[in-house]
Amino acid sequence: MANRGGRPNILLITCDQWRGDSLSTVGHPVVKTPHADALAREGVTFRRHYAGTAPCSPARACLYTGLYQMNNRVCRNGSPLDDRHDNIARAARRVGYDPTLFGYTDVSPDPRGRAAGDPFLRTYEGVLPGFTTRQLLPEHQKAWLSWLAARGIDSSAGFPDVHKPANADASEVSNAVPVYSKDETPTAFLAGEFLRWLSEQDEGQPWFAHVSFLSPHPPFIVPEPFNTMYEPSEGPAYDRATSLEAEKASHPFLAYHLEHHQNKSSFIPGATGKVGDWSEQEFRKIRALYYGMISEVDSQLGRIWQGIRDNGAWEDTIVILTSDHAEMMGDHFMLGKGGWFDGSYHIPLIIKAPGHAQASGSAVDRFTSAVDIMPTLLDLIGGKALPHLDGQSLKPFLESREPEIWRNAAFWEYDFRSVAEGTTEAHFGLDSRSLNLAVIRTEKVKYIHFGGGLPPLLYDLANDPGETRNLADAPVWLPVRLEFAERLLAHRARHLDQSLALSELAEAGAVGHFARLP
Repeated sequence: MANRGGRPNILLITCDQWRGDSLSTVGHPVVKTPHADALAREGVTFRRHYAGTAPCSPARACLYTGLYQMNNRVCRNGSPLDDRHDNIARAARRVGYDPTLFGYTDVSPDPRGRAAGDPFLRTYEGVLPGFTTRQLLPEHQKAWLSWLAARGIDSSAGFPDVHKPANADASEVSNAVPVYSKDETPTAFLAGEFLRWLSEQDEGQPWFAHVSFLSPHPPFIVPEPFNTMYEPSEGPAYDRATSLEAEKASHPFLAYHLEHHQNKSSFIPGATGKVGDWSEQEFRKIRALYYGMISEVDSQLGRIWQGIRDNGAWEDTIVILTSDHAEMMGDHFMLGKGGWFDGSYHIPLIIKAPGHAQASGSAVDRFTSAVDIMPTLLDLIGGKALPHLDGQSLKPFLESREPEIWRNAAFWEYDFRSVAEGTTEAHFGLDSRSLNLAVIRTEKVKYIHFGGGLPPLLYDLANDPGETRNLADAPVWLPVRLEFAERLLAHRARHLDQSLALSELAEAGAVGHFARLP
């Protein structure tokens, strides 16, 4: 039955740290994602979709606000989101939805309106303003752990140790299984909570659910049958320098990052040493687990699709499937995210929207960004995408037409300040303001500009798609470097904060656009 007022339901799904190349619908040679593929057959796949930044909190700030990091200023996990910014939940609430969260949003609240002793100020895992929280599941995963215990599973180890192999040496890379089964993963738990909530919704009343899965984020472990679904020998060759030392020597940031922020224990609980010390075979074993985690998530997506169909709501539901950022997964001797490589920022995006069957099964190769999600969703539900946003609505692509104006390059940022500890500042001898980089990437060229006088990078992607040869100082490439530095400067100048700059006070009062405070 159609919803009252003709407004669609909304299901926004984020799967943390999912690489944009790791879906079978985009041609990955190994990974199988039949349920994501099924969504793609009914919707539109955006093949060149990029996060706005990394890690989790900054990336989600871009997705939720429609603003680049240079404007929302969420620089690291723990950087507060200025409460003056609008966001996807507040905007949907204004047109009659009750946005409801399953999982987490990793949003640090603005501390200026809270008492100094407020417990919300001791964690970066706050909830985006505007969301009703149905099932919060931050990193400690306590709600899931108690659910496991109620099912007779010993979850007393807590996070992250519950994700160690049940009967194997936890310090080794292994496909041994955890104490929980495929029907008891955090993903299965959240999917079940969403479906239970879905059964409670009033018929004809449109709903908005944001299901935020942690997987395929580490720890890298997965139950049967997904733990042996992929062989370590499968998968493409790694993009990397000839050796770990050569990788470190290629840029001061990489030397620092590989030495100080690549600890094995962040990815395999109980492991010791640095990620770069793992052999290629061990990297491949981890990648096989990562692929299995993607397939585990995909299996729960199928459960959700079927549950919505059984509820009679599938035809009336917008489904957006994406990630916050991606995963290096062995490229450049790294796991996790950060820096400038595509492996950290190229993420999936599939959108199915009622009334847009003409584009079903199509794929878009134009550059799209996480900041496009908010204006797209507002466009689809009859809201107003405010002109100061950095993103653009993707609705034209859902209607099988080209927008009149569209970007010809991808843009993202990465800020590596460390305000609380000051360790990064001390290492580079720079202040927090200088520890950042910005990327502009076309089909053939990629340029990275650093603050603080750190050397720039330039890659010929047409001949070096793995980003292994920096051409920034090659004389023949200096004109290209200048061109792209100017393009990046022009892009940043155009996208400086426009929340009041598009208005003017005149005799008749305020004219133009200005973003009202929440």
